[in-house]
Amino acid sequence: MGELTITHFLVLGALLFSVGVLCVTLRRNAIGVLIGIEIMLNACNINLVAFSRYTGDIDGAVYAVFVVMLAAAEAAVALAIVLHIFHHAASISVDDYTEMKG
Repeated sequence: MGELTITHFLVLGALLFSVGVLCVTLRRNAIGVLIGIEIMLNACNINLVAFSRYTGDIDGAVYAVFVVMLAAAEAAVALAIVLHIFHHAASISVDDYTEMKG
């Protein structure tokens, strides 16, 4: 078996990003949309770390750590919003609750 090249990681990142986009566009519940966003962020992390590894810089890995922190904050805020929506609409379908009302 040959060595893994940057092309392998870029193809993996592109496939994961495509799966994330499909998940965001095709899912009708909010949790599925959030999972799709997390998949897209992880695909970007794979590309950042791959470029960091193959260029010899640590910058990409540092950016990946910031993306992980951003994803954690996004998940916390988004889940709080989903719980609020479920409390008021008794559903997590994005079609049932299209406007954020007080």
